[in-house]
Amino acid sequence: MRKLISIRAGKLSLLVETRTLWVTGILFVLCLAAILISTGVGSQYIAPLDVLKVLLGNGVPMEEVIVEKLRLPRVVIAVLVGASLAVAGAVLQGVIRNPLASPDVTGVTEGASFGAVLFIFFFTDTLSIHWMPVAAIFGAFAVSGLLYVLAWKDGVSPLRLVLIGIGVSAAIKSVSYMLIIAGPLQLADRSLTFMTGSIYGASWDKDVMTLLPWVLVLLPLTWVQARNVNIQALGDEVASSAGAQIQRQRLVLLVLSVALAGSAVAIGGAIGFIGLMAPHMARKLVGASFGSVLPVSALIGALLLLAADLVARTAFLPNDVPAGVFTAAIGAPFFMFLLYRNRNRY
Repeated sequence: MRKLISIRAGKLSLLVETRTLWVTGILFVLCLAAILISTGVGSQYIAPLDVLKVLLGNGVPMEEVIVEKLRLPRVVIAVLVGASLAVAGAVLQGVIRNPLASPDVTGVTEGASFGAVLFIFFFTDTLSIHWMPVAAIFGAFAVSGLLYVLAWKDGVSPLRLVLIGIGVSAAIKSVSYMLIIAGPLQLADRSLTFMTGSIYGASWDKDVMTLLPWVLVLLPLTWVQARNVNIQALGDEVASSAGAQIQRQRLVLLVLSVALAGSAVAIGGAIGFIGLMAPHMARKLVGASFGSVLPVSALIGALLLLAADLVARTAFLPNDVPAGVFTAAIGAPFFMFLLYRNRNRY
């Protein structure tokens, strides 16, 4: 039997499993350690203790430039993007009740990428880069809306949503590549790197401060909906008998998932498979309750992208490989394993 701890803050109270607290605490410490190590590793190695000194304001001037201007923004973006994609994937898997669901599979990532590519081609010279998440989220919502309409038949069937999402995702990706091929070489190169998934050249003003408000607002809102995800995971008949407004709750949860994935893709590009892998790992550690899965998924997603980006920028020096290449290298076999394991489920 799992032990529960009651946490009270004024009129609010929360029951949390001790296992969840332990796992979350350990992953949080691992994430901090990964941030220190990743910030120090590169063409010029800086020891974790020296990185900590820089963060505390006692570092060497040259190391301060390397850490604060070049590496730390990229590391922070990896944490924010990885956490956002992981939580978006956890919501989709809970709502759709399909272990293969993720922003990549259902077309959300491709829709966000399409919106960002349109922004790069048509509005880069006229609008601030801070508007790119809005364009990406708009693209994600447009594609998700199309998907929702196509999947509607007396409600939205989870299986129908996934199958149609795969087709819509392929179609949108084709249109994006047509734009890239037809556009100027410079913009095409930037768009192609974006669609591969890369956080190269991240900065505080252009990237961190653009993505951070979205994450700070959307993650708590998603966590508030944890109970509805748990109810959705029981199936439509059971949820209806419990008094849940299934379609309304499903729409709200999908909106939150799309917004999280869209804002992350706007900054990090089409980084794949984190939204697929992290929720599975989280459920293995803390069970299926979404209130536990959400924070653990976020931390695992951050760790996965931190590790992928660290390998991407150090394994082939002086070349900087897009992080999406390494997440795909890990995620594709993981996806095939899930397909094999669930081959008789549907």
